[in-house]
Amino acid sequence: MIDKVKEIVTGTSIYKVTPKGDLSWYIKWVSSIFVLSGMLFTSLDIYPWNLWGHLFGVFGWFIVGMLWHDRALIVLNSIAVFLFITGLFKYYEIWYYIN
Repeated sequence: MIDKVKEIVTGTSIYKVTPKGDLSWYIKWVSSIFVLSGMLFTSLDIYPWNLWGHLFGVFGWFIVGMLWHDRALIVLNSIAVFLFITGLFKYYEIWYYIN
């Protein structure tokens, strides 16, 4: 029992469970860079590039959620994709052409 506690405390019992080197690994890192660029553009008030960065990022994370069968990632990012597309429609005044 003492050895198991030592193992937990020292961190040697922590193993990664996310895949490395497969398609989802590349998509999640590229998507993370897009989300971070969207955050940067938002903080610098660079509009609509912030929406595009976020859109590509959350769409990539949606794909990762599908590959991992992770419902939380799927729900969160599918809603985010919808919201960012709505923002882009508003920015480019596409609503006027639809109505």
